[in-house]
Amino acid sequence: MSIPFELHVALRYLLARRKQAFISVISLISTLGVTVGVMALVIALALMTGLQQEVRDRILSSNPHIFVWKRGGMGDYRAETAKLGQLPGVRGAAPAILDKALVNGEGGAAFITLKGIDPELEPNVTSIREAMRTGRFEDLAAPGDADAIILGSDLAAQLGATVGGDVLVTTPDGTLTPMGMVPKAPRRLKVAGTFNLGLYEFDSTYGFVTLETARRLLQKTDVDLIQLRVADMFAAPQVAASLESTLGDEYLTQDWADMNRSLFSALALEKIAISLTIGLIVMVAALNIVASLILLVMEKHRDIAILKTMGASARSVTTIFMLQGLLIGIVGTAVGATAGYVVARLADRYQLIRVPVDVYQIAHVPFRVQPFDFALVVFSAIVVCFVATIYPSRQAAKLDPAQALRYE
Repeated sequence: MSIPFELHVALRYLLARRKQAFISVISLISTLGVTVGVMALVIALALMTGLQQEVRDRILSSNPHIFVWKRGGMGDYRAETAKLGQLPGVRGAAPAILDKALVNGEGGAAFITLKGIDPELEPNVTSIREAMRTGRFEDLAAPGDADAIILGSDLAAQLGATVGGDVLVTTPDGTLTPMGMVPKAPRRLKVAGTFNLGLYEFDSTYGFVTLETARRLLQKTDVDLIQLRVADMFAAPQVAASLESTLGDEYLTQDWADMNRSLFSALALEKIAISLTIGLIVMVAALNIVASLILLVMEKHRDIAILKTMGASARSVTTIFMLQGLLIGIVGTAVGATAGYVVARLADRYQLIRVPVDVYQIAHVPFRVQPFDFALVVFSAIVVCFVATIYPSRQAAKLDPAQALRYE
């Protein structure tokens, strides 16, 4: 099968040898520039996307999708939990009590967030049961001589606490006496297990107890809030808004997206900034294509003149040089995109990039290549390379055969 005349000439110019070897070297450098730029952009987008998704998934496994408060208190929290759990889009509901406490263990002391939960309902809104590393989640509510607590793995290591051991929990509530407010005596709790949710904020500062234990420790008669998990996490803001309008103004809600807005806004801004910065590499490669085509036009002015005298139209000459630049862009983009995808997969599989846990909440950066991002990089790179061919190609088409051949 024959190929078009313009493509045949463009390929001959790209693969030139002997006298035109310099042009081939310039074309190779341009192709490598596009390859490096596209590969770097694919890897950078995969890195930022992976970081966003991993942080989001870990936050959602540790937290419910929606928190619900009620003005004046929940009252009968069991009835409220059942009512909220039957709302459209809601998959699970569970009550909770949240407060601060001081915990002392054999290895030290730490201020923690004490969370009172219903062990039967909590797994419906968080992944605490699946996150258990030592002990059993069911032991939290097991009958015994002492109340139990489940600690985050990092917190347990800091306190020197082990399963079956004891810790002392002191709450900020005290007893009013003639001498003033006297702190309550520490309460001894048995460590029933440790969990690792993969989120440093939880694994280093959270302790779980039953609702009854939390009430006694914190001297509360009511729960603080109801936690909800919805079927579609991205629909949580809409479900939260509809909940307030359906049940009345006495209900207040806050969804996961609103609670972590600043974090995800910062990550999105980083993704845009990195994409624009690395995208400049592709722009530089496009300038290399412009330079290589201009050099080729200067080198091939005699050939262009001969083609025109033999009947080649200005459009055909333009197409020849556009095809040459486009071939450079397509080859460079294909190689760069493939290499970027492979590197991203290998970096994700072998966890090559480590990050500070206390800053990013995760130990390593996962890489996620999204089809849309991948297609956008490939399309944008080819478009940039095509635009770079327009000026040199039009200049070649304007070449006057008589002037080009006068001194040959």
